[in-house]
Amino acid sequence: MIKRLNDYPDYFYAGFFIRLFAFTVDIIMIRSLSRLFLFYLSDGLLKSSLALIVYLLYFILMTKFTNGQTLGKMIFGIRVIAINEEQLSWMTVIIREGFGRYLQKVLWIMYSLTIFTRYKQHVVDLLTDTSVITENYLRLLTHQKEQYSETATQTPFDVEPLT
Repeated sequence: MIKRLNDYPDYFYAGFFIRLFAFTVDIIMIRSLSRLFLFYLSDGLLKSSLALIVYLLYFILMTKFTNGQTLGKMIFGIRVIAINEEQLSWMTVIIREGFGRYLQKVLWIMYSLTIFTRYKQHVVDLLTDTSVITENYLRLLTHQKEQYSETATQTPFDVEPLT
C-alpha cells in the first residue's frame, strides 16, 4: 500500500454538491471574464477557442497560485490537495485542471463518480492522486492539535493551585 502524505478522515473530503456549488460560482466568474475580454469579437471559432482558453487558464492559474482554490472553492471553504505531494505540482494542476476540465465539458457525467468513491474523487482526481477537502474541518483539526500539544506539555507545577 502506498503511504499517503495527506490522509484525512473521510469527513474531510468535500462531497458532490458542495463541489457543484463552487463550480457554479466559478462558471459565473468565467462567463463574466469571457464576456469582458471577448465582447468585441463576433461569434465564431476564434471566440469559442478564446473562451475555452479563458476557462482553462482560470482553473489552472487559480488552482496553482491560490493553494488549490478557485473563487468558488474559497467561498465554500474547500480546496484541492495532492494526496502524494506536499503541494500541487504544475504537472498535477495542468493535468487535473487542463485535461480534466476539458474532458469534463465533454463527459460531464464522470463527475457523479464523486458520490461513490471513498475520498470523493472523480476520474481525473483518481488519475492525478488529488481530492478536494473541506478547509473548515482541517482548521478545526489543526486548532485541536495545537490545543492538545499545549496542554500535553504542561507540568503539574504549571497549574494554578485551587484556593
